[in-house]
Amino acid sequence: MRLYASRPDRRLGQVLADVGLLAWIVLWVVVARVVHGAVLVLAEPGQAVEDLGSSVADSMGSAASAAEDVPVVGDELSAPFDALGNAAGSVSGAGQAAQDAVGTLATVLAVVLVVLPVGWLLARWLPWRVGWVREASAAARLAGRAEPDLELLAARAVATAPLSRLAALPPGTGAAWRAGDPAAVRALAALEAGRLGLRLPAPDAAGSGASAPPRSG
Repeated sequence: MRLYASRPDRRLGQVLADVGLLAWIVLWVVVARVVHGAVLVLAEPGQAVEDLGSSVADSMGSAASAAEDVPVVGDELSAPFDALGNAAGSVSGAGQAAQDAVGTLATVLAVVLVVLPVGWLLARWLPWRVGWVREASAAARLAGRAEPDLELLAARAVATAPLSRLAALPPGTGAAWRAGDPAAVRALAALEAGRLGLRLPAPDAAGSGASAPPRSG
């Protein structure tokens, strides 16, 4: 499996795209962490309310316990303190609920800030990158066989290459390709390989007749 092109210019573009994707992910993770921390600051009032409620509830509980020790009227004296302690406990619960809500909001915002921009870029980067890897790996297998199938690459170039690229080939390449001329086959195969940023193996490394036939005499 090929991950990068053979041509330096194409390979540089792919490396920059991969590094750019990683930088984009890191950027939004950092932004999400900053936003998460900033939103959690909003939970500080809730923490203060919870602490105050807990403190008042503890004080009222101690006062109620002391009032109960008073002979005859202890129950009547402790009742108001118990009521105040229960109210303070409700206030403390409200403070805790506010902190939980802020924590949930901070988490949701952080996740959204990572998923949306990163998902948007991945939806564009992944098909392009995976598509190139599949095509380049297949082309490399065709060209790297013991008997390279350059004819298949040539046929693909004839079918899909831009007309401007085909017109730049030497005159008569199409007719020579139909006649099975090795030089024409190799020229068209090189055109398809070049589209993917690949290089064909040297003619003397291929045993498929990709090199020109020997001249007589």
